[in-house]
Amino acid sequence: MSQEKAKFVYVLYIVSNLEETFNALIDKEITKDYWSRRVNDSDWKVGSRWAHRDYDNPKLVDIVGKVLEFRPPHRLAVTWALPGDEGNPDKTSQVTYELHEMADLLRLKVSHENLDPDSEMWRGITQGWPIVLSSLKTLLETGRPMEMMTKRWEGPLPD
Repeated sequence: MSQEKAKFVYVLYIVSNLEETFNALIDKEITKDYWSRRVNDSDWKVGSRWAHRDYDNPKLVDIVGKVLEFRPPHRLAVTWALPGDEGNPDKTSQVTYELHEMADLLRLKVSHENLDPDSEMWRGITQGWPIVLSSLKTLLETGRPMEMMTKRWEGPLPD
């Protein structure tokens, strides 16, 4: 019997607008500032490959996948796998970003699904998403990311 897959959902509210927030998810010059010197690199066409790579050394790639949906400024969906697992459906998860305006706020929901609950990937994303998204929120609201996220770091975060 196969193990049931897990889903991680993180919702935050940002004092920002749709276009600025969506752009921050895909623009390399913005992403590197809140995501530990990493960028999301793609032409963002449905079916295209994307890579989550080091800004300073583009040969260092942490995550790869395909663009499943690209509907700016409301929705972006990508597959998500370690480079060595690229193309292996059993080792591929999916991330969906959904953005909605609510009065003077923006609601950003990130759903990461099809994860093995006992995997290193699960542990990494359950620690990583909250800090990355907190840094994004800080950057959009103050113009400055969280200081620790402006440098390349490797987990783990404290429990």
